[in-house]
Amino acid sequence: MSQDGNNVSRRRFLTAAGTAAATAALAGCSGGGGEETTTESGEGTTEGETDQTEQTEQTEDDGSNSVLRYGRGSHSPTLDFQNSTSGEVAKVTEQLYDTLINFEPGQSTLTQGLATEYSLEGETASITLREGVMFHNGEEFTAEDFVATYRRFVDSDYEYYAGDDYVSAYGPFTLGSWIDEIQVDGDYSMTIQLTQSYAPFLRNLAMFAASVHSLAAIEEYGTELSSNPVGTGPFQLSNLDDANEIIRLEANSEYWGDGPNVDEVVFVTIGQNSTRAQSLASGELDIIDGLGAQSSVQVENASNANLVRTEGINIGYMAFNMASREEFRDRRVRQAVSHAINTEAIVNEIYSGFATQASQPLPPNVLGHNDDIDPYPYDPEEAQRLLEEAGYGDGFSFELATFQNPRGYNPSPIQTAETVASNLGEIGIEVDINQQSFGPFLEYTAQGRHDACFLGWYTDNADPDNFMYVLLHPQVEEGELTEGQDWVSFDAEGYNTSNRAAWANREYMDLVEQGQSTYDEAERESLYNEANQIAHDEAPWVYLDYADELRGVSSRVSGFQVAAISGPYLNLVSLN
Repeated sequence: MSQDGNNVSRRRFLTAAGTAAATAALAGCSGGGGEETTTESGEGTTEGETDQTEQTEQTEDDGSNSVLRYGRGSHSPTLDFQNSTSGEVAKVTEQLYDTLINFEPGQSTLTQGLATEYSLEGETASITLREGVMFHNGEEFTAEDFVATYRRFVDSDYEYYAGDDYVSAYGPFTLGSWIDEIQVDGDYSMTIQLTQSYAPFLRNLAMFAASVHSLAAIEEYGTELSSNPVGTGPFQLSNLDDANEIIRLEANSEYWGDGPNVDEVVFVTIGQNSTRAQSLASGELDIIDGLGAQSSVQVENASNANLVRTEGINIGYMAFNMASREEFRDRRVRQAVSHAINTEAIVNEIYSGFATQASQPLPPNVLGHNDDIDPYPYDPEEAQRLLEEAGYGDGFSFELATFQNPRGYNPSPIQTAETVASNLGEIGIEVDINQQSFGPFLEYTAQGRHDACFLGWYTDNADPDNFMYVLLHPQVEEGELTEGQDWVSFDAEGYNTSNRAAWANREYMDLVEQGQSTYDEAERESLYNEANQIAHDEAPWVYLDYADELRGVSSRVSGFQVAAISGPYLNLVSLN
């Protein structure tokens, strides 16, 4: 890594930064993506779940403090936003850290964060930073903290680079692939030179993975920041209890922004949806997420809580691993499976109307969604015809990897997997369901060990690039691609493991790359319309659903907004 004064160049480490994608663990994302894990009643206790009564007792206080209790289905395996793509991580780190640019709560519009002014013209972003902001360790925030954070994420030549096995796939596609150099103009001003015109860049700076570490904390803790977070956010870490899956935060009295309006926030893990809903109804929890059909009804029927609902910006899907299975390299087989799975029944009967059928990678409320594309109709006869045409009329078998704890985009993964297996059995395809807890599942599929898998994505920034490029572009150099082949190995240098399908369609890739580099919205919309049509026709995924965002909120809570992007904004919450 070369350094010229205060200039930071990415030329020498771009390739190395790309290889970090091999350690990705999907979310989402904050949605980022922001992901939510839960289990419906009747599916048993999930791995690592702690007894709910024990957890509630351990989060009690003496009554002198206002304590907001947030119930969710899965614990955060790390508290370092550079170490994961999991939305369960983002839920907590959003309270501890700040980004240069924010999203307006509950909206997709950008607003000031640690930066008070920002602009993007051509390949140059100009950033003016907020003065007087203090980290939890007492250090003042300056431009050097952002530079150190950036280099720790993507620069393998940096003394404090966190390591290929530590950093997540967010590094390259959020910052590393786009920043050429950073010019620091004093403590509170930066000029960022990009490698190309890149339309989503300012939105990327608002993503949870673009939060800012303290330079001093980076130097002191290294990768131990995973359990010793030092941010500028409205809350700071009070106690991390991994054994009982409880995280306690306390108010940051020096916070520069709005709030916080409570003294403490406690994140409590309760694996079963129904148990979590009961805890909300009994007053033991104040906000819960990851709701399915049954638990949503429980919340609606509670006298002291409300079910809050808004349109989500997400996609749930089943990815075919073309690198693993020769059958899936034939488009006709992928189309056959898409016709054989009754996604309409899954959405209406299993997801109980809290979602709509998906037809393409982009949700309906994102620029570039193609309104002319319909979901694959359930048609077993057409599926059988396509299989026979492809030479697989007698069927075959494959493994379907799934997570145990449901997500917002897949609130009943086991039941969904069983439905898929039943549907495909009707056309002679045998499905072996491999269910795992979410952490091991992410690692398993990131390594490309699956034949097919369920996954989904919550938007990080409401830009089409966050779906189309992040999830279905291999992000490898041309030399890694094979002529006449629309898939690539997970072992390819720099491969983007967020692309769980190993899909590498050149026409699609070209359209998505053009969409990144133009600032004209009409042109971008046209490019993504065309790219979505290709993604639908080529069917690297079975498109399952677009899900609503659901939260259970106690009647004693005020100021809470359901956010499809970023959040939860717990600094704005008050308790009555």
